[in-house]
Amino acid sequence: MRETDTIAPVGKRTLLSVVVPVYNSTNELKQCLAALAASTYRDFEVLVVDDGSTEPIQPLVKAAGFRYERILGPGGPARARNHGVRLVDAPYLLFIDADVCVHPETLGRVVATLTSDSRIDAVIGSYDDAPARPNFMSQYKNLFHHYVHQESDGLIGTFWTGCGAIKRELFLSVGGFDEVRYRRPAIEDIELGTWLSAAGHRIVLNGQIKVKHLKRWTLWSVLKTDIFDRGIPWTRLMLRAGALANTLNVTPLQRVSVLIAYLTPLFILAGAWSPLFLIPAIALVLALTWLNRSFYRFFLYRSGWLFMLRVIPLHWLYFYYCGLSFICGTLLHYLRKEEPRSLTPLTTAG
Repeated sequence: MRETDTIAPVGKRTLLSVVVPVYNSTNELKQCLAALAASTYRDFEVLVVDDGSTEPIQPLVKAAGFRYERILGPGGPARARNHGVRLVDAPYLLFIDADVCVHPETLGRVVATLTSDSRIDAVIGSYDDAPARPNFMSQYKNLFHHYVHQESDGLIGTFWTGCGAIKRELFLSVGGFDEVRYRRPAIEDIELGTWLSAAGHRIVLNGQIKVKHLKRWTLWSVLKTDIFDRGIPWTRLMLRAGALANTLNVTPLQRVSVLIAYLTPLFILAGAWSPLFLIPAIALVLALTWLNRSFYRFFLYRSGWLFMLRVIPLHWLYFYYCGLSFICGTLLHYLRKEEPRSLTPLTTAG
């Protein structure tokens, strides 16, 4: 059962269809739609898929002049995006989260990247270095994402729906996002990218395609998201895929850093028995700092000494819960054995 309200003119096929899933978050959505309306690139349409919101979404979409579709929910953004794709027909799809604002040139750069090389099947962008929320945790987390995105520019093995575009026919052929496994925001985009990459499709990260994240982070929301919505399911995905990913956050540098972070307190505790153990403990602290010097330097130049010093303990905490997530994800993988998803084509409305 659904309700459709088409705002934009129909009949003309555009080159780019932008699909925005939303569940409540009216304030962020209003800013998201205003940013899309201000795009310098004009050959696009926008479809907002309302995943059963209890807040008034339709008036915001109507005021922006875009298309609106309501489905019963909430059933998760994976299902909402799949549903939206069935209702659009542009050759290229762009997924934008409702708490993300594109830059005026973002859509043009997305299309330019996809049309510049026929071998490129999908492209993702980057958070910018000016997060909307001023509180420390929001600045830290969103700038963390910006740093990772900028460092990963080029060919990658993942996908991202904060700002990610893909050829529509390819998306349909692989069945879209796994809306059965992921009924809440999680790593449905990462999983799609993993299978696409494994099948030989080319996904690139273009660091010049930038968007602003409006999300307000707290320490609790960071821990909850990074452990339960990302770390644990990502570990299970890597094990199902039969290989450890080596992209974005999951790199050899991070794995070594996690190992050092866990060894350091062991040597510190051993120092209570013999002070000689404090020598390797200090060496490990220095090694971890040196390995991640580029990360700390970024925060130093971007936000100053005080901000950087506040980042360091959070970064160590990040390594600890990454290790914890890997352990929990591995246990769950073997306790609840899951088979890789069967890629059944996604059927369309027509």
